[in-house]
Amino acid sequence: MKSTAEQSLRFQVERWLAPGSTASIRVIEFSRTLSGRRRYVCVETAQPTGSRALFFFRHDDGCWRVFPPAVDRPQMNADCLAL
Repeated sequence: MKSTAEQSLRFQVERWLAPGSTASIRVIEFSRTLSGRRRYVCVETAQPTGSRALFFFRHDDGCWRVFPPAVDRPQMNADCLAL
């Protein structure tokens, strides 16, 4: 089980972008996805070697990840078949 700290956006930014003490970090964009209205954040870090940016997506379990959550799709069940 992941700790609360490992679920945070800060932890994921530090893990993926590995900012050093001299790197500046800023949020470029934040909003919700069109499908599912889920939160996302684009974070950029500027370093002497160049800048890097990543999108982070909030999942239903509260974790932030670099891949979007699966889209909810309609499901067929026995009640639909009985009609």
